[in-house]
Amino acid sequence: MEILDNIRISLDMQEIKKALHMEGSADSSHIQALIKEVQPLIRARAVYRDCYLESKSEDAIIIDGIRFTSRVLRRHMDNVGRVFPFVVTIGSKLIEYARACKDFPKQYYLDTIGNIALITVRKYLEDHLRSKYALGCISYMSPGSLKDWDLEGQRPLFSILGDVQASIGVYLTETLLMIPTKSLSGIFFPTEIPFYSCQLCPRENCQSRKAKYSEKLAIEYGIQTVTNC
Repeated sequence: MEILDNIRISLDMQEIKKALHMEGSADSSHIQALIKEVQPLIRARAVYRDCYLESKSEDAIIIDGIRFTSRVLRRHMDNVGRVFPFVVTIGSKLIEYARACKDFPKQYYLDTIGNIALITVRKYLEDHLRSKYALGCISYMSPGSLKDWDLEGQRPLFSILGDVQASIGVYLTETLLMIPTKSLSGIFFPTEIPFYSCQLCPRENCQSRKAKYSEKLAIEYGIQTVTNC
């Protein structure tokens, strides 16, 4: 298990303004001031493992004797022998500060900055894996991102990583949610072209969407039934 502690991240002002729908705003001094205010509250950390697949079935993969059941995840493993289970977090201080804030617009800004910070940590880990293991294109999937791999996938993922709470301070609740809430788990894997779970999710008006939904792709992955018009 590899631990990346005290990761230094730089928050992108333009990315934050876009997430806040403020691209056309000329004056962003208050956002800059807010970023400067909360930067010390962000403790970015990551934990991951370099794992080799033991076996594959029709809808699951086995890593270190632990079964991960997902037809979509399995589909990506046809030409893959190595994967990287991971958890990243920005810690709890920013979340606690946002919850204590009585200014609701500011609370929304803080929550958005926290989301961007978490994405930035995930990208940092992605770049780290590419560099360390000489990887080309890599993608990831997270438990709960699709019905095909629901939150039950958190159990084997945390199991294979060991004591994640002792490593980076993240633990699972009884309902399989991560604490601190600004945390992300999943499995990185090499791909020839980028893959996003969004491509298989029909949910509309999702602010986190990275790619368009493809019914054709969903049918190919076996998670969407064909309907006759």
